[in-house]
Amino acid sequence: MLDPSSSEEESEELVEEESGKEPLAPATARLSPSRPGEGPGGGGGAGGGGGGGLQPGGRGGGAARPASPSPSVASEKEKDELERLQREEEERKRKLQLYVFVMRCIAYPFNAKQPTDMARRQQKISKQQLQTIKDRFQAFLNGETQIVADEAFINAVQSYYEVFLKSDRVARMVQSGGCSANDSREVFKKHIEKRVRSLPEIDGLSKETVLSSWMAKFDAIYRGEEDPRKQQARMTASAASELILSKEQLYEMFQNILGIKKFEHQLLYNACQLDNPDEQAAQIRRELDGRLQMAEQIAKERKFPKFVSKEMENMYIEELKSSVNLLMANLESMPVSKGGSEFKLQKLKRSHNTSIIDMGEENENQLSKSDVVLSFSLEVVIMEVQGLKSLAPNRIVYCTMEVEGGEKLQTDQAEASKPTWGTQGDFTTTHALPAVKVKLFTESTGVLALEDKELGRVVLHPTPNSPKQSEWHKMTVSKNCPDQDLKIKLAVRMDKPQNMKHSGYLWAIGKNVWKRWKKRFFVLVQVSQYTFAMCSYREKKAEPQELLQLDGYTVDYTDPQPGLEGGRAFFNAVKEGDTVIFASDDEQDRILWVQAMYRATGQSHKPVPPTQVQKLNAKGGNVPQLDAPISQFYADRAQKHGMDEFISSNPCNFDHASLFEMVQRLTLDHRLNDSYSCLGWFSPGQVFVLDEYCARNGVRGCHRHLCYLRDLLERAENGAMIDPTLLHYSFAFCASHVHGNRPDGIGTVTVDEKERFEEIKERLRLLLENQITHFRYCFPFGRPEGALKATLSLLERVLMKDIVTPVPQEEVKTVIRKCLEQAALVNYTRLSEYAKIEENVGRLVTPAKKLEDTIRLAELVIEVLQQNEEHHAEAFAWWSDLMVEHAETFLSLFAVDMDAALEVQPPDTWDSFPLFQLLNDSLRSDYNLCNGKFHKHLQDLFAPLVVRYVDLMESSIAQSIHRGFERESWEPVNNGSGTSEDLFWKLDALQTFIRDLHWPEEEFGKHLEQRLKLMASDMIESCVKRTRIAFEVKLQKTSRSTDFRVPQSICTMFNVMVDAKAQSTKLCSMEMGQEHQYHSKIDELIEETVKEMITLLVAKFVTILEGVLAKLSRYDEGTLFSSFLSFTVKAASKYVDVPKPGMDVADAYVTFVRHSQDVLRDKVNEEMYIERLFDQWYTSSMNVVCTWLTDRMDLQLHIYQLKTLIRIVKKTYRDFRLQGVLDSTLNSKTYETIRNRLTVEEATASVSEGGGLQGITMKDSDEEDEEDD
Repeated sequence: MLDPSSSEEESEELVEEESGKEPLAPATARLSPSRPGEGPGGGGGAGGGGGGGLQPGGRGGGAARPASPSPSVASEKEKDELERLQREEEERKRKLQLYVFVMRCIAYPFNAKQPTDMARRQQKISKQQLQTIKDRFQAFLNGETQIVADEAFINAVQSYYEVFLKSDRVARMVQSGGCSANDSREVFKKHIEKRVRSLPEIDGLSKETVLSSWMAKFDAIYRGEEDPRKQQARMTASAASELILSKEQLYEMFQNILGIKKFEHQLLYNACQLDNPDEQAAQIRRELDGRLQMAEQIAKERKFPKFVSKEMENMYIEELKSSVNLLMANLESMPVSKGGSEFKLQKLKRSHNTSIIDMGEENENQLSKSDVVLSFSLEVVIMEVQGLKSLAPNRIVYCTMEVEGGEKLQTDQAEASKPTWGTQGDFTTTHALPAVKVKLFTESTGVLALEDKELGRVVLHPTPNSPKQSEWHKMTVSKNCPDQDLKIKLAVRMDKPQNMKHSGYLWAIGKNVWKRWKKRFFVLVQVSQYTFAMCSYREKKAEPQELLQLDGYTVDYTDPQPGLEGGRAFFNAVKEGDTVIFASDDEQDRILWVQAMYRATGQSHKPVPPTQVQKLNAKGGNVPQLDAPISQFYADRAQKHGMDEFISSNPCNFDHASLFEMVQRLTLDHRLNDSYSCLGWFSPGQVFVLDEYCARNGVRGCHRHLCYLRDLLERAENGAMIDPTLLHYSFAFCASHVHGNRPDGIGTVTVDEKERFEEIKERLRLLLENQITHFRYCFPFGRPEGALKATLSLLERVLMKDIVTPVPQEEVKTVIRKCLEQAALVNYTRLSEYAKIEENVGRLVTPAKKLEDTIRLAELVIEVLQQNEEHHAEAFAWWSDLMVEHAETFLSLFAVDMDAALEVQPPDTWDSFPLFQLLNDSLRSDYNLCNGKFHKHLQDLFAPLVVRYVDLMESSIAQSIHRGFERESWEPVNNGSGTSEDLFWKLDALQTFIRDLHWPEEEFGKHLEQRLKLMASDMIESCVKRTRIAFEVKLQKTSRSTDFRVPQSICTMFNVMVDAKAQSTKLCSMEMGQEHQYHSKIDELIEETVKEMITLLVAKFVTILEGVLAKLSRYDEGTLFSSFLSFTVKAASKYVDVPKPGMDVADAYVTFVRHSQDVLRDKVNEEMYIERLFDQWYTSSMNVVCTWLTDRMDLQLHIYQLKTLIRIVKKTYRDFRLQGVLDSTLNSKTYETIRNRLTVEEATASVSEGGGLQGITMKDSDEEDEEDD
């Protein structure tokens, strides 16, 4: 604010410093008359101060023309420049005038309040901030920060960085002003929730804990090295616009919005007396009276706006009157004082009357003296007393104070030598001229004295205009008091009540009141916002002696009246049939009284002091009147700087519809450029000012919202992010109004409103359809939250023909379907451009490169579908079938590129299968797209490839079996031979590959499975048969003597059988109940073949045993060879040590058996086959021995036959028992028969031969075991 004590010269210098840089503008602008048709679209801009000046580089209408020395061209340029300057000056004046109206709304609001329930807007992210955030996340991924994180979190951040932060859609959202820090945080939170849910459970660590930990790390990365306290302080400072603003903050905001300079604001503020609520209330009353008169004039002259119906003209007048009466009621409800409530209610009731207030009705509401209630607060402070000379210094003195008719208060006691107190007494009185009595007492010393002695007193009659500081007053003393010159220092402060607007002594005379010219104490009392009274009071009276209700009076300055003595400065209050003349003792008091009464009467004529008129008429009269009030000083200053036209202008003469349109547009621009992601929503302070402006100046609600919609649509069409809920709110209001639903009580609809509404409705429909078509780019990652859903809801509302009949769902569906069809094309076009598929057009691209590009594109297509499902499906929940159609359309566009890429692939190549797997895995998990149009096309495309692949693999595997077994060396490889391992691996790989295709069509998938199981069964059968043949051939080529050793190849063949059985369980079994035939068939074949192989091998072992027994047969009793051999041995044994016949044969056989057992046990992988082999081998061996002995039942065994058989039988028994052959098998009847025969033979031999057995016996003996070992 300007200091009131500043001089005129100082203010002049200030203005020249601030506005004197371009002095030519105002002067130049006055060269040509202003054009009323010029709107706010001139080149003035927001900062229009002095107008811009004539500068060489200034922009004008001809600035773009080439320079030419031609005089006509030069004059044309000057003309254009003048027009530009004129437009700027008009724009500046328009903004200054608008600022005056806005200032008054801020200074004294009586209709609107700053809303406290608006959603807080989030801080928006700028381009620079987005780049900083990207750098911080990149630094984290590069390991350049101190934030400790596990691999899962790093992967989540990497995905977020690649998918969200680097997305061009996010960059576009930042550019549109719709991206807030909260948006980026919520997207990350949603992004990690699925990841955390998929993590394995960890004991003692809940997933909520992991989530909160990850979010804390995210915040740390997002914040970077910045101190969070600084960030909080900065956010608090910038959050001011989102909070409830003070008047000073609102003034400053609208200075920025309208481009008003600080000194201009100061001049206007002081000249308009914005800090004086009485002046502002009076201004409102004048405005409302003006609006009522304007309504009367419109009704009289029939100058109505063009309405959609002729009947609305009379309704329009009623609405104007009703709106003014409502404002009057609002003004009445503003607090004035504690008194007069009954009258205020009565007045309020009248204010709701739709007719214009008729001054003739005043008798019905005539004020009575009891309606005027004043309540004053008085403070009496007693400081000290002087002149106490006759009292002893130690005598006690004190003072009492009272207001006439009230309680009495007393000070503390003091000694007469030092009578000071500083005691304050507070009183309340209803007297306008109260009597304050202060008495001085001394304590009586007499024994019989009943009362203290009064030394003196003083009686004061303060008024609110009395001095507030302490003063000395001479006290009235009693006659017998020796101290006649007593003085008391005290202060009496009388506060002015709120409903008392001015007071003081005036001379007055009137026709009906104050009929004698005399000086009286007057108080101007405000009983309610619309009722004022001039009241005269006598001393010590609560009610006025006489009063004059000022309704309908006009106050003005007047010349001194002849014949009236007393008073120096005259003024009067005039009404039809009545004139009241007043006079004050000085000029300044007269000005203050006239100003106060001017505010009270609500008159349109503003009285001008005669001193100011003289100054205006005088040439060069620059000296301000010393007796003028400070408000007059500010008014003079404003007039000097050309502001008086804006201050004194009548608001009723302006087109507030266009002015409001301008201030709302500029406010929206200011709001969209602040640091908040407002999405078009005004701040609470801005809403408050605009609401107050509309109510106070009668701006129609429909016009307000139509302008707002138009401004929002322009910003949205230019790429700004506008909240569809906000559009919906304003559109619903306008639609309701145009269709006669009276959302704000206004029933009249102008043709202009209806036409503009239809135009905006069409623009809005096109915008919404465009946003739905580009939903991935207008609402990236589902942000702002709920915006897409609100857009769909708004579209449904826009398509309604009226506000009652809902639009048919099929019609809405058709529009959205069309949008989503276009969206599929838009999304795929941009996606293919991003994937750079289009770059390959016209160049020679290899099939492999084309397939690689298609797979990459397929990954992007899947990503888009997943993002649509994750971020946009909820918004389209009501139209989910249309989203499915959109996805199918999107995929059909991809199918064209996919088909083209597959067509150029060479035949019988299988590199395209990953493409099928990628797409199929995604589609089959989607309930809506599984076996959909594209999915079936994909199956139809790849089904022949799969069949062809299986055919070729079957042929290849069959050939490999044939060639492999022909060259098979039967060396052990893993669980079998080289050929069998290769076969089983190929079969398993083929089945795994086909299984991993997850063929979605059940019948074809079952067919593929059956085919592969049958193929595996056939291949394993072939393997088993070839192995059986090879086994038999191998055995035939081996030795038949005890030199025979079981070769490795025999064991490998057994292992092939074992592996074939294990693989058949996996490769040949069907999961469907009755179809286990392939598996059971191959199992039976394997079992049968293994039996045959065991039989063949056992037959081989038996043949060797039979060979041993054949050698023993040569010692049969009665044969020539036996006799000869016995004789020869006996003869030779006399001379040399002859080996014992038969022991070497037995040892060789036992060694063969043990070696064969060890090899088979060690090399064959199936324990069950070994047990079966050993059982059969043991049983067959015993049968052969038993048969051999049975053939010699009648013969006694040769000693050597006996010894050999005993050794073979005992060792065979023990070895097979050690190999785990069961006792039931070992101790068979055959074995018992052999054992009994050999025991008998042993006994016979021991009798006949003596020691011929050399310790060999059928009895169990440890010595023999040790010897054998």
